[in-house]
Amino acid sequence: MRAFPESWSLLLDSATMRLDELDYDLPRAQIAQRPLDRRDSSRLLVLDRLRSSWEDRHFGQLPALLQGDELLVLNNTRVIPARLLGHRAGVYSQPASRATRREHLQATVEIFLTRQSSPDTWDVLVRPGRKIRTGEKILLGEGKLVAEVIARGELGIRTVRFVTRDAHTVEQHLERLGHVPLPPYIERDDEIADRERYQTVFAKRPGAIAAPTAGLHFTPEILASIRERGAEICELTLDVGLGTFQPIHGETLEGHKMHKEFYEIPAETAHRIAAARAEGRRILAVGTTVVRALEDSAFRAAGSATNENLVLEGPAEASLFIVPGFRFRAVDALLTNFHLPRSTLLALVCAFAGRENILAAYGHAVEAGYRFYSYGDCMLIR
Repeated sequence: MRAFPESWSLLLDSATMRLDELDYDLPRAQIAQRPLDRRDSSRLLVLDRLRSSWEDRHFGQLPALLQGDELLVLNNTRVIPARLLGHRAGVYSQPASRATRREHLQATVEIFLTRQSSPDTWDVLVRPGRKIRTGEKILLGEGKLVAEVIARGELGIRTVRFVTRDAHTVEQHLERLGHVPLPPYIERDDEIADRERYQTVFAKRPGAIAAPTAGLHFTPEILASIRERGAEICELTLDVGLGTFQPIHGETLEGHKMHKEFYEIPAETAHRIAAARAEGRRILAVGTTVVRALEDSAFRAAGSATNENLVLEGPAEASLFIVPGFRFRAVDALLTNFHLPRSTLLALVCAFAGRENILAAYGHAVEAGYRFYSYGDCMLIR
């Protein structure tokens, strides 16, 4: 097994790293509000982390930038229409008074699906949250679907049970009534086009509440060119959830607890990763969600006396918080979009490439007019 150079990990103590060390200035106008007409026309900033240098390219050049023996790992999760809008049936499931009827029955209530625990039960975020308590019922789709709050959890999470009042299933109602869960920095309502463009072309397994955005740039033609170049492509699934975009609370990274996210690594993917490592070929993660799944699995595999592969196959839950100082076991290169200041994702890429490298590259991207975040441009870190 090839050893990773120690220089690939920062030697910072994450417990004392201040949150403001993950900060940078970004003009609001550079936050992409819509995707480009062509997926593969995004700009690509190529960062050499060992030489601390970068160059400006375009995503369509990615196949030519590969050595040709890499193993690319994609996240094939599919975004669900996770944002629902409804109205309250009454306070604590009781009829509202005349004085409060307008507030309780006409004000819009937003339900944001975060995690499914059974066919009709979900963990959700509710807005306005403090007014929605256990026992409350929310009417959706003219009352044909009802969401009853059955439990309260940490960090504003509610558990709701959906009940259908017609011949359609809960799943059918959610698909019909749900909105594409565009992130809040996209300051517009979701549109019909987002149902297709906020999915990767290789999305297969529904379950994510946000897109694995590094994959949004790929087209079938780009994937074919990568294979023609000689590189391999394999897939895993990580259902992007609250763990990916939950804010860090506090002034340091110490004490931040990641929400668990479901992932599954097929046996074929685990075997291909083991073969690539044994042959000295680079493993290129397409997106931070792939990094999180692979590194969580590799961490588990390192503690297994019976596992022969670098990562464990099968389903698991990732709660790993990757911060500067982390030792990467599975990932050699990373394709990723640009990330928000003071976020867990920015901490991850700083851990992978070095904080000074990343912030310097981000500074260049700002000056060069790159488009940022979900529908924005991307980086290849190698």
